[in-house]
Amino acid sequence: MDGSRKRRRSEAAQGGSEPPFRPSLQLAKGGRHPSHTDWAERANSGIDEGLFEREEDWNEEQTTKRSHDRAGGGLLVEFVRLIIVTLLAAGGWELSTYIDPSSSGRHLLGILVGTGVGYVLGGVFGRRTASAVSELEREFRKIPAAEILAGGMGLIVGLVLATLISLPLFHLPPKTAYPAVAFVYMTSGFFGYRIGRAKNDELFALFGVKPRAAGASPREVAVLDASAILDGRIMALIKLGFLGGTLLLTRGVLEELQSVADSSNPGRRARGRKALDALVALRKDPSVDLILVRDEEGWAADGETVDAQLVRLARARGGALITNDSGLAKVAAALDVPVRSIHALAEALRPEVVAGDRVSVRLTRRGREAGQAIGYLDDGTMVVVEEADHLLGDTVTISVTNALQTSTGRLIFARVAGDSSPES
Repeated sequence: MDGSRKRRRSEAAQGGSEPPFRPSLQLAKGGRHPSHTDWAERANSGIDEGLFEREEDWNEEQTTKRSHDRAGGGLLVEFVRLIIVTLLAAGGWELSTYIDPSSSGRHLLGILVGTGVGYVLGGVFGRRTASAVSELEREFRKIPAAEILAGGMGLIVGLVLATLISLPLFHLPPKTAYPAVAFVYMTSGFFGYRIGRAKNDELFALFGVKPRAAGASPREVAVLDASAILDGRIMALIKLGFLGGTLLLTRGVLEELQSVADSSNPGRRARGRKALDALVALRKDPSVDLILVRDEEGWAADGETVDAQLVRLARARGGALITNDSGLAKVAAALDVPVRSIHALAEALRPEVVAGDRVSVRLTRRGREAGQAIGYLDDGTMVVVEEADHLLGDTVTISVTNALQTSTGRLIFARVAGDSSPES
Protein backbone atom coordinates (compact mmCIF):
# COMPACT_ATOMS: atom_id res chain seq x y z
CA MET A 1 0.00 0.00 0.00
CA ASP A 2 2.67 2.47 0.99
CA GLY A 3 4.79 1.43 -2.02
CA SER A 4 2.09 2.55 -4.40
CA ARG A 5 1.73 5.83 -2.49
CA LYS A 6 5.50 6.45 -2.73
CA ARG A 7 5.46 5.65 -6.47
CA ARG A 8 2.68 8.16 -6.96
CA ARG A 9 4.65 10.84 -5.14
CA SER A 10 7.87 10.09 -7.09
CA GLU A 11 5.96 10.10 -10.35
CA ALA A 12 4.43 13.44 -9.49
CA ALA A 13 7.86 14.82 -8.57
CA GLN A 14 9.20 14.10 -12.09
CA GLY A 15 6.93 16.82 -13.44
CA GLY A 16 5.32 17.13 -16.85
CA SER A 17 4.67 19.48 -19.70
CA GLU A 18 1.75 21.03 -17.89
CA PRO A 19 2.25 23.33 -14.89
CA PRO A 20 1.62 21.49 -11.61
CA PHE A 21 -1.77 21.84 -10.04
CA ARG A 22 -0.92 22.32 -6.37
CA PRO A 23 -3.34 24.01 -3.98
CA SER A 24 -1.63 25.51 -0.96
CA LEU A 25 -1.64 23.40 2.18
CA GLN A 26 -0.25 25.94 4.59
CA LEU A 27 -2.13 26.20 7.86
CA ALA A 28 -1.61 28.62 10.69
CA LYS A 29 0.63 27.04 13.32
CA GLY A 30 1.62 28.37 16.70
CA GLY A 31 -0.35 31.59 16.22
CA ARG A 32 1.33 32.40 12.87
CA HIS A 33 -1.18 33.28 10.16
CA PRO A 34 -0.66 32.39 6.48
CA SER A 35 0.86 35.04 4.30
CA HIS A 36 -1.05 37.01 1.65
CA THR A 37 0.60 34.86 -1.02
CA ASP A 38 -0.77 31.72 0.60
CA TRP A 39 -4.24 33.17 0.64
CA ALA A 40 -3.91 34.09 -3.03
CA GLU A 41 -2.89 30.52 -3.85
CA ARG A 42 -5.91 29.25 -1.96
CA ALA A 43 -8.17 31.60 -3.87
CA ASN A 44 -6.75 30.34 -7.18
CA SER A 45 -7.07 26.66 -6.29
CA GLY A 46 -10.34 26.85 -4.39
CA ILE A 47 -9.99 23.60 -2.52
CA ASP A 48 -7.68 24.47 0.37
CA GLU A 49 -9.42 27.76 1.11
CA GLY A 50 -12.71 25.97 1.55
CA LEU A 51 -11.21 23.30 3.76
CA PHE A 52 -9.36 25.94 5.76
CA GLU A 53 -12.55 27.94 6.29
CA ARG A 54 -14.50 24.84 7.19
CA GLU A 55 -11.76 23.81 9.60
CA GLU A 56 -11.87 27.25 11.20
CA ASP A 57 -15.65 26.95 11.60
CA TRP A 58 -15.22 23.50 13.11
CA ASN A 59 -12.44 24.75 15.39
CA GLU A 60 -14.69 27.60 16.53
CA GLU A 61 -17.48 25.11 17.18
CA GLN A 62 -15.10 22.85 19.09
CA THR A 63 -13.80 25.85 21.07
CA THR A 64 -17.34 26.78 22.04
CA LYS A 65 -18.07 23.19 22.96
CA ARG A 66 -14.91 22.99 25.05
CA SER A 67 -15.83 26.24 26.82
CA HIS A 68 -19.20 24.76 27.76
CA ASP A 69 -17.49 21.57 28.89
CA ARG A 70 -15.08 23.60 30.98
CA ALA A 71 -17.99 25.50 32.51
CA GLY A 72 -19.70 22.23 33.45
CA GLY A 73 -16.40 20.80 34.66
CA GLY A 74 -15.80 23.95 36.74
CA LEU A 75 -19.13 23.52 38.50
CA LEU A 76 -18.27 19.89 39.28
CA VAL A 77 -14.84 20.92 40.62
CA GLU A 78 -16.39 23.56 42.89
CA PHE A 79 -19.04 21.12 44.09
CA VAL A 80 -16.45 18.51 45.04
CA ARG A 81 -14.35 21.23 46.66
CA LEU A 82 -17.35 22.41 48.72
CA ILE A 83 -17.96 18.90 50.00
CA ILE A 84 -14.32 18.37 51.00
CA VAL A 85 -14.05 21.84 52.57
CA THR A 86 -17.18 21.14 54.65
CA LEU A 87 -15.90 17.74 55.76
CA LEU A 88 -12.42 18.96 56.69
CA ALA A 89 -13.78 22.09 58.41
CA ALA A 90 -16.02 19.86 60.51
CA GLY A 91 -13.03 17.61 61.16
CA GLY A 92 -10.93 20.58 62.27
CA TRP A 93 -13.64 21.69 64.67
CA GLU A 94 -13.96 18.16 66.08
CA LEU A 95 -10.18 17.89 66.53
CA SER A 96 -9.94 21.28 68.29
CA THR A 97 -12.87 20.34 70.54
CA TYR A 98 -11.12 17.09 71.45
CA ILE A 99 -7.86 18.93 72.28
CA ASP A 100 -9.37 21.86 74.20
CA PRO A 101 -13.18 21.89 74.58
CA SER A 102 -13.29 25.27 76.35
CA SER A 103 -11.17 27.38 73.94
CA SER A 104 -13.26 29.09 71.23
CA GLY A 105 -10.07 30.45 69.63
CA ARG A 106 -8.78 26.91 69.06
CA HIS A 107 -12.15 25.98 67.60
CA LEU A 108 -11.93 28.84 65.12
CA LEU A 109 -8.31 27.95 64.27
CA GLY A 110 -9.26 24.30 63.68
CA ILE A 111 -12.09 25.35 61.37
CA LEU A 112 -9.82 27.72 59.39
CA VAL A 113 -7.05 25.12 59.02
CA GLY A 114 -9.55 22.46 57.95
CA THR A 115 -11.12 24.87 55.45
CA GLY A 116 -7.74 25.79 53.92
CA VAL A 117 -6.60 22.19 53.56
CA GLY A 118 -10.01 21.24 52.18
CA TYR A 119 -9.86 24.05 49.61
CA VAL A 120 -6.52 22.80 48.26
CA LEU A 121 -7.34 19.10 48.35
CA GLY A 122 -10.85 19.79 47.04
CA GLY A 123 -9.43 21.47 43.94
CA VAL A 124 -7.11 18.52 43.25
CA PHE A 125 -9.80 15.89 43.73
CA GLY A 126 -12.36 18.01 41.90
CA ARG A 127 -10.21 18.34 38.79
CA ARG A 128 -9.44 14.62 38.85
CA THR A 129 -13.15 13.86 39.17
CA ALA A 130 -14.05 16.22 36.31
CA SER A 131 -11.42 14.64 34.06
CA ALA A 132 -12.67 11.15 34.86
CA VAL A 133 -16.29 12.15 34.19
CA SER A 134 -15.34 13.81 30.87
CA GLU A 135 -13.38 10.74 29.76
CA LEU A 136 -16.27 8.48 30.71
CA GLU A 137 -18.67 10.71 28.78
CA ARG A 138 -16.48 10.57 25.65
CA GLU A 139 -16.32 6.79 25.87
CA PHE A 140 -20.09 6.51 26.21
CA ARG A 141 -20.58 8.76 23.19
CA LYS A 142 -18.73 6.20 21.06
CA ILE A 143 -21.00 3.36 22.21
CA PRO A 144 -24.42 2.98 20.53
CA ALA A 145 -27.42 3.39 22.80
CA ALA A 146 -28.55 -0.18 22.05
CA GLU A 147 -25.25 -1.56 23.36
CA ILE A 148 -25.46 0.54 26.54
CA LEU A 149 -29.01 -0.64 27.19
CA ALA A 150 -28.10 -4.28 26.50
CA GLY A 151 -25.03 -3.95 28.73
CA GLY A 152 -27.17 -2.52 31.54
CA MET A 153 -29.61 -5.41 31.25
CA GLY A 154 -26.70 -7.86 31.33
CA LEU A 155 -25.32 -6.09 34.40
CA ILE A 156 -28.65 -6.44 36.22
CA VAL A 157 -28.89 -10.13 35.34
CA GLY A 158 -25.30 -10.65 36.50
CA LEU A 159 -26.00 -8.96 39.85
CA VAL A 160 -29.13 -11.08 40.36
CA LEU A 161 -27.13 -14.24 39.70
CA ALA A 162 -24.41 -12.98 42.06
CA THR A 163 -27.02 -12.57 44.79
CA LEU A 164 -28.16 -16.15 44.37
CA ILE A 165 -24.60 -17.46 44.28
CA SER A 166 -23.53 -15.46 47.36
CA LEU A 167 -26.27 -16.78 49.65
CA PRO A 168 -24.34 -19.93 50.60
CA LEU A 169 -21.15 -17.90 50.99
CA PHE A 170 -22.57 -16.02 54.00
CA HIS A 171 -22.35 -19.26 56.00
CA LEU A 172 -18.56 -18.97 55.83
CA PRO A 173 -16.57 -17.07 58.49
CA PRO A 174 -16.99 -13.29 58.08
CA LYS A 175 -13.33 -12.72 57.16
CA THR A 176 -13.73 -15.13 54.25
CA ALA A 177 -17.36 -14.50 53.33
CA TYR A 178 -17.23 -10.76 52.63
CA PRO A 179 -14.24 -10.82 50.21
CA ALA A 180 -15.73 -13.84 48.42
CA VAL A 181 -19.13 -12.14 48.05
CA ALA A 182 -17.50 -8.93 46.78
CA PHE A 183 -15.51 -10.93 44.22
CA VAL A 184 -18.64 -12.75 43.02
CA TYR A 185 -20.58 -9.50 42.65
CA MET A 186 -17.83 -7.73 40.70
CA THR A 187 -17.10 -10.70 38.44
CA SER A 188 -20.75 -11.48 37.69
CA GLY A 189 -21.62 -7.85 37.04
CA PHE A 190 -18.66 -7.36 34.72
CA PHE A 191 -19.31 -10.51 32.71
CA GLY A 192 -23.03 -9.73 32.53
CA TYR A 193 -22.29 -6.28 31.10
CA ARG A 194 -19.81 -7.62 28.55
CA ILE A 195 -22.06 -10.45 27.42
CA GLY A 196 -25.02 -8.09 27.16
CA ARG A 197 -23.08 -5.72 24.90
CA ALA A 198 -21.71 -8.54 22.76
CA LYS A 199 -25.15 -10.14 22.28
CA ASN A 200 -27.24 -6.97 22.02
CA ASP A 201 -28.69 -7.87 18.59
CA GLU A 202 -29.83 -11.34 19.75
CA LEU A 203 -31.11 -9.89 23.03
CA PHE A 204 -33.32 -7.31 21.33
CA ALA A 205 -34.40 -9.87 18.72
CA LEU A 206 -36.07 -11.83 21.54
CA PHE A 207 -38.47 -8.90 21.92
CA GLY A 208 -38.85 -8.36 18.17
CA VAL A 209 -36.68 -5.22 18.13
CA LYS A 210 -33.99 -4.62 15.50
CA PRO A 211 -31.79 -1.73 16.67
CA ARG A 212 -29.68 -1.75 13.49
CA ALA A 213 -32.79 -1.20 11.38
CA ALA A 214 -33.12 2.29 12.86
CA GLY A 215 -30.16 3.41 10.71
CA ALA A 216 -27.03 5.36 11.51
CA SER A 217 -26.88 8.69 13.22
CA PRO A 218 -27.20 11.66 10.85
CA ARG A 219 -24.02 13.08 12.38
CA GLU A 220 -22.02 9.91 11.86
CA VAL A 221 -18.25 10.32 11.52
CA ALA A 222 -16.35 8.80 8.57
CA VAL A 223 -12.67 8.98 7.62
CA LEU A 224 -11.89 9.32 3.91
CA ASP A 225 -9.10 7.43 2.15
CA ALA A 226 -7.57 8.70 -1.09
CA SER A 227 -8.73 5.61 -3.01
CA ALA A 228 -12.37 6.33 -2.17
CA ILE A 229 -12.10 9.95 -3.36
CA LEU A 230 -10.24 9.00 -6.54
CA ASP A 231 -12.94 6.42 -7.29
CA GLY A 232 -15.27 9.26 -8.30
CA ARG A 233 -18.50 7.69 -7.04
CA ILE A 234 -18.52 9.16 -3.54
CA MET A 235 -20.61 12.16 -4.63
CA ALA A 236 -23.32 9.83 -5.97
CA LEU A 237 -23.41 7.96 -2.65
CA ILE A 238 -23.88 11.22 -0.77
CA LYS A 239 -26.61 12.49 -3.10
CA LEU A 240 -28.48 9.19 -2.80
CA GLY A 241 -28.26 9.28 1.00
CA PHE A 242 -25.96 6.29 1.47
CA LEU A 243 -23.33 8.50 3.09
CA GLY A 244 -23.61 11.61 5.24
CA GLY A 245 -22.61 13.26 8.48
CA THR A 246 -19.07 14.39 9.24
CA LEU A 247 -16.29 13.44 6.81
CA LEU A 248 -12.71 13.69 8.13
CA LEU A 249 -9.85 14.34 5.70
CA THR A 250 -6.22 14.10 6.81
CA ARG A 251 -3.35 16.12 5.41
CA GLY A 252 -1.66 12.91 4.25
CA VAL A 253 -4.65 11.99 2.07
CA LEU A 254 -4.85 15.51 0.68
CA GLU A 255 -1.15 15.37 -0.22
CA GLU A 256 -1.73 12.06 -2.00
CA LEU A 257 -4.51 13.62 -4.06
CA GLN A 258 -2.22 16.52 -4.94
CA SER A 259 0.53 14.14 -6.03
CA VAL A 260 -1.92 12.37 -8.33
CA ALA A 261 -3.09 15.73 -9.69
CA ASP A 262 0.58 16.62 -10.40
CA SER A 263 1.26 13.31 -12.17
CA SER A 264 2.91 13.35 -15.61
CA ASN A 265 0.39 10.72 -16.74
CA PRO A 266 -2.58 12.56 -18.33
CA GLY A 267 -5.09 9.99 -17.10
CA ARG A 268 -3.87 10.06 -13.51
CA ARG A 269 -3.63 13.85 -13.58
CA ALA A 270 -7.24 14.09 -14.73
CA ARG A 271 -8.38 11.72 -11.97
CA GLY A 272 -6.49 13.72 -9.35
CA ARG A 273 -7.99 17.01 -10.42
CA LYS A 274 -11.44 15.48 -10.56
CA ALA A 275 -10.93 14.22 -7.00
CA LEU A 276 -9.96 17.71 -5.82
CA ASP A 277 -13.04 19.11 -7.55
CA ALA A 278 -15.08 16.51 -5.67
CA LEU A 279 -13.67 17.86 -2.38
CA VAL A 280 -14.84 21.34 -3.35
CA ALA A 281 -18.29 19.92 -4.05
CA LEU A 282 -18.27 18.08 -0.72
CA ARG A 283 -17.43 21.31 1.07
CA LYS A 284 -20.49 22.97 -0.46
CA ASP A 285 -22.83 20.02 0.04
CA PRO A 286 -25.26 20.74 2.92
CA SER A 287 -25.72 17.06 3.77
CA VAL A 288 -22.08 16.51 4.84
CA ASP A 289 -19.51 18.38 6.88
CA LEU A 290 -15.99 18.03 5.43
CA ILE A 291 -13.26 18.70 8.00
CA LEU A 292 -9.50 18.83 7.44
CA VAL A 293 -7.91 17.20 10.51
CA ARG A 294 -4.56 18.50 11.64
CA ASP A 295 -1.75 16.28 12.88
CA GLU A 296 -1.20 18.63 15.81
CA GLU A 297 -4.38 17.41 17.52
CA GLY A 298 -2.48 14.44 18.98
CA TRP A 299 -4.23 11.53 17.25
CA ALA A 300 -1.29 10.70 14.94
CA ALA A 301 2.05 9.25 16.06
CA ASP A 302 5.35 10.40 14.57
CA GLY A 303 6.62 8.35 11.63
CA GLU A 304 3.30 6.58 10.98
CA THR A 305 2.24 5.76 7.44
CA VAL A 306 -0.86 7.34 5.98
CA ASP A 307 -2.78 4.07 6.23
CA ALA A 308 -1.91 3.65 9.92
CA GLN A 309 -2.94 7.25 10.59
CA LEU A 310 -6.34 6.67 8.95
CA VAL A 311 -7.02 3.60 11.07
CA ARG A 312 -5.84 5.37 14.24
CA LEU A 313 -8.02 8.42 13.47
CA ALA A 314 -11.09 6.26 12.82
CA ARG A 315 -10.58 4.49 16.16
CA ALA A 316 -9.95 7.75 18.03
CA ARG A 317 -13.08 9.44 16.63
CA GLY A 318 -15.28 6.33 16.76
CA GLY A 319 -15.96 6.56 13.01
CA ALA A 320 -15.93 4.34 9.94
CA LEU A 321 -13.17 4.16 7.33
CA ILE A 322 -14.22 4.71 3.72
CA THR A 323 -11.72 3.10 1.35
CA ASN A 324 -11.37 1.03 -1.80
CA ASP A 325 -8.00 -0.38 -0.71
CA SER A 326 -8.63 -4.06 0.10
CA GLY A 327 -5.44 -4.34 2.16
CA LEU A 328 -6.28 -1.30 4.27
CA ALA A 329 -9.84 -2.60 4.70
CA LYS A 330 -8.52 -5.90 6.07
CA VAL A 331 -6.20 -4.14 8.53
CA ALA A 332 -9.03 -1.90 9.75
CA ALA A 333 -11.40 -4.86 10.11
CA ALA A 334 -8.76 -6.73 12.12
CA LEU A 335 -8.64 -3.78 14.54
CA ASP A 336 -12.47 -3.63 14.83
CA VAL A 337 -12.73 -0.41 12.82
CA PRO A 338 -15.89 -0.26 10.66
CA VAL A 339 -15.06 -0.21 6.94
CA ARG A 340 -17.19 0.95 4.02
CA SER A 341 -15.92 -0.05 0.61
CA ILE A 342 -17.41 1.53 -2.50
CA HIS A 343 -16.16 -1.44 -4.51
CA ALA A 344 -17.93 -3.86 -2.18
CA LEU A 345 -21.18 -1.88 -2.43
CA ALA A 346 -20.99 -1.77 -6.23
CA GLU A 347 -20.16 -5.47 -6.33
CA ALA A 348 -23.19 -6.28 -4.20
CA LEU A 349 -25.47 -4.27 -6.51
CA ARG A 350 -24.21 -5.76 -9.77
CA PRO A 351 -26.66 -7.97 -11.65
CA GLU A 352 -25.76 -11.63 -11.69
CA VAL A 353 -24.34 -13.03 -14.94
CA VAL A 354 -24.32 -16.82 -15.12
CA ALA A 355 -23.13 -19.36 -17.62
CA GLY A 356 -25.32 -19.42 -20.72
CA ASP A 357 -26.35 -15.75 -20.61
CA ARG A 358 -25.91 -13.68 -23.75
CA VAL A 359 -24.81 -10.07 -23.53
CA SER A 360 -23.36 -7.48 -25.87
CA VAL A 361 -19.88 -6.19 -25.21
CA ARG A 362 -17.34 -4.03 -27.03
CA LEU A 363 -13.90 -5.63 -27.38
CA THR A 364 -11.24 -3.04 -26.59
CA ARG A 365 -7.89 -4.84 -26.33
CA ARG A 366 -6.09 -8.17 -26.60
CA GLY A 367 -5.90 -10.60 -23.73
CA ARG A 368 -2.88 -12.34 -22.20
CA GLU A 369 -3.39 -15.59 -24.06
CA ALA A 370 -3.36 -16.02 -27.82
CA GLY A 371 -6.73 -15.37 -29.41
CA GLN A 372 -8.24 -13.67 -26.36
CA ALA A 373 -9.95 -10.27 -26.45
CA ILE A 374 -10.95 -8.10 -23.48
CA GLY A 375 -14.16 -6.14 -23.07
CA TYR A 376 -16.11 -4.58 -20.22
CA LEU A 377 -19.76 -4.65 -19.24
CA ASP A 378 -21.60 -1.44 -18.42
CA ASP A 379 -20.90 -1.93 -14.70
CA GLY A 380 -17.14 -2.30 -15.30
CA THR A 381 -16.93 -6.10 -15.07
CA MET A 382 -14.05 -7.45 -17.17
CA VAL A 383 -14.98 -10.01 -19.85
CA VAL A 384 -12.39 -12.32 -21.44
CA VAL A 385 -13.63 -13.58 -24.82
CA GLU A 386 -11.89 -16.59 -26.36
CA GLU A 387 -10.91 -16.65 -30.04
CA ALA A 388 -12.04 -13.09 -30.64
CA ASP A 389 -8.83 -11.10 -31.12
CA HIS A 390 -9.78 -10.51 -34.78
CA LEU A 391 -12.90 -8.62 -33.62
CA LEU A 392 -11.12 -5.85 -31.68
CA GLY A 393 -13.06 -2.60 -31.82
CA ASP A 394 -16.34 -4.35 -32.60
CA THR A 395 -19.41 -4.80 -30.40
CA VAL A 396 -20.40 -8.47 -30.43
CA THR A 397 -22.87 -10.73 -28.67
CA ILE A 398 -21.12 -13.20 -26.40
CA SER A 399 -22.19 -16.31 -24.57
CA VAL A 400 -20.96 -16.54 -20.97
CA THR A 401 -19.10 -19.77 -20.18
CA ASN A 402 -17.88 -19.06 -16.66
CA ALA A 403 -17.89 -16.33 -13.98
CA LEU A 404 -15.29 -16.10 -11.22
CA GLN A 405 -15.24 -14.00 -8.08
CA THR A 406 -11.79 -12.52 -7.34
CA SER A 407 -10.47 -10.23 -4.62
CA THR A 408 -10.79 -7.25 -6.98
CA GLY A 409 -14.20 -8.13 -8.43
CA ARG A 410 -15.81 -10.49 -10.89
CA LEU A 411 -14.16 -11.92 -13.99
CA ILE A 412 -16.28 -13.36 -16.79
CA PHE A 413 -15.13 -15.78 -19.50
CA ALA A 414 -17.13 -16.08 -22.69
CA ARG A 415 -17.14 -17.03 -26.36
CA VAL A 416 -18.59 -15.24 -29.33
CA ALA A 417 -22.20 -16.37 -29.79
CA GLY A 418 -22.80 -18.49 -32.89
CA ASP A 419 -25.37 -16.14 -34.41
CA SER A 420 -23.49 -12.97 -33.49
CA SER A 421 -22.63 -10.43 -36.15
CA PRO A 422 -20.01 -7.76 -35.34
CA GLU A 423 -21.20 -4.15 -35.02
CA SER A 424 -18.53 -1.56 -35.70
